[in-house]
Amino acid sequence: FIKNLKKRIKLFFTMETSSSGRLILKWGKESKIKNVPELFRERVERSYGKLAYKYKDKTGKWVEVSWGEMKKKVDSAATFLIKDGINKGDKIAVLSDTRPEWAIVDLAILSSGAITVGLYPTLSPSQIEFLLNHSDSVMLFVENKEKLEKIIEIKDKIPKIRKIIVFEPEGCEKYFDSPTFLSFSKCLSVEPDEELVQERINQIGKDDVAIMVYTSGTTGDPKGAMISHGNIIAFLSSFDDFADILEIGDDDISYHFLPMAHVAEHIAGFFGRINIGLAAAYATSIKAVVDEIKEVKPTVFGAVPRIFEKAYARIQEEVGKLPERRQKIFKWAEKVGREYVRFLNERKPIPLSLKVKYKIAYELVLRRIKEAFGGRVKYFITGAAPIPYEILEFMWACNLKIYEVYGLTEATVITHANTPLEFKLGTVGKPIKCVECKIAEDGEILIRGPIVFKGYYKNEKATREAIDEEGWLHTGDIGEIDSEGFLKIKDRKKHIIITAGGKNIIPAEIENKIKAQDIIISQAHVHGDGRPYLVALITLNSQEALEFAIKNNILDEKEKEKAKKILNELAEKPLSRPEGLDELMKKISNHPLIYERVKRAVENANKELSRVENIRKFKIFERDFYIDEGEITPTLKVKRKEIEKKFKHIFDEMYKE
Repeated sequence: FIKNLKKRIKLFFTMETSSSGRLILKWGKESKIKNVPELFRERVERSYGKLAYKYKDKTGKWVEVSWGEMKKKVDSAATFLIKDGINKGDKIAVLSDTRPEWAIVDLAILSSGAITVGLYPTLSPSQIEFLLNHSDSVMLFVENKEKLEKIIEIKDKIPKIRKIIVFEPEGCEKYFDSPTFLSFSKCLSVEPDEELVQERINQIGKDDVAIMVYTSGTTGDPKGAMISHGNIIAFLSSFDDFADILEIGDDDISYHFLPMAHVAEHIAGFFGRINIGLAAAYATSIKAVVDEIKEVKPTVFGAVPRIFEKAYARIQEEVGKLPERRQKIFKWAEKVGREYVRFLNERKPIPLSLKVKYKIAYELVLRRIKEAFGGRVKYFITGAAPIPYEILEFMWACNLKIYEVYGLTEATVITHANTPLEFKLGTVGKPIKCVECKIAEDGEILIRGPIVFKGYYKNEKATREAIDEEGWLHTGDIGEIDSEGFLKIKDRKKHIIITAGGKNIIPAEIENKIKAQDIIISQAHVHGDGRPYLVALITLNSQEALEFAIKNNILDEKEKEKAKKILNELAEKPLSRPEGLDELMKKISNHPLIYERVKRAVENANKELSRVENIRKFKIFERDFYIDEGEITPTLKVKRKEIEKKFKHIFDEMYKE
């Protein structure tokens, strides 16, 4: 009784309750919550019997789990870790797609005082080996047989890993005779010792590291960014107003499929929903996303820009197949919707006639596009890369409000955000409450505040380069702040191209313009540093290219059958590289129909660019860029230096022709 009374007194003085009953960590007041496990336990106390998450079982039925049930699982796993010898500050890695077990294990690791190290499931065995050894991880959680096989390949090279625990034991039974391997069900079967777990949680301070996130490694080996419990609490405290404005609470539901190894899903997505009390539905697979969105009908949705780019390209492609009369109706509705959004974006009073026309356009046409995303979405949050303005404008016309945000791993995920009260399409918004931002003389964005990370693990030199003596984090991004305080991102500082004529070119803007023209384009790498004009190396989206090749008889009957089989594999694992894919893509990329399609896209992009930004020549590469080739990062960012070096002969050839 005394313990509960103390808890409630503490809660009263450090928290306020919104109309939806969620926790609001008020920025500007010293919160008594000092770590993530405490935040989780407060959430459980408030929302014990309410839905925490749901997932599909093997029969295809959605299974619901309450916050109280989730806590029991977390405490069982945390008890197992502590009794197995895990000490405060130990590192524990997780190699898995996003699923409920990832979330449970994460909270268990943090509750034991250890540090979570997330690994992208797309990493190669050699990349996993480097990260496990560099991070000094002592234990590893693995999703299934497929992921475990990567570990078996390098097992003798990761001597510090003393235990490997598998979420899905099917097919892995032969390994369980060894004490090194264990099924996750064994962890969950441990009787939870709440006092033991609470004692460990009490030892965790704000300055202690909570998670270690390895950067993409676009300019060398990945670096382990150390993010503290205090960093996370500061972010959640100051970002909570965003949830207030959007009226998000424990009656809303989000849908999760992005990788937990990334800070956006881990901190903003997972820890953020603990703070708010937001329920989650976990995707069964990437292939199932389209159908499950319609089943779950999420009200909150986080996604990467490429998803919206693909959706937009697909919509425009389907519209092109409609009868001429219906195409005209769609184009009229789109035009009205875009005009309506421009008034919203410029904060101008909307004329009554436009309101009436928009109502008709929305009900007649645009509403159907929103229904494809479940019909209940209040908003999307997106970051990582800019979305072309024309796509943003179109989505908003369909009442699919996309709020662009900006941040980086070293600043605990988000530093700037658009909100319903303050937004400007084409920008990433204004700084969140705890963030100071300024632009350096060379255009670099500098950030300061309690969300700035603790540094890179075992790399003091890189830490000193990232954070200056005054505490400013040098983001490496070039940007500008307009007269209203909105930040616009240009490109990475190291990516700026200076042509032979001395013109400074921002390649990202050109590349995004090209990719936005046609869904078949996967990557566009603009080259021209020290050259008289710009050229581009373009890769094709394998799925779209294969479908186009089948439909247009680019492949023979035997190749078509192989392509259909590969398409099924890619639907399950979009980033995979099925056997025979490269051979087919080589043939497709050299076909005249493909060349003409890409040429139109480049020409259309050029029309929207200045003359000096125009792409004069392009080359379609014989395959897409791959993670295992070292050409893109696990977050799908192109490794610009690697591409420049690896394909120098291709760029040279384009200037000789």
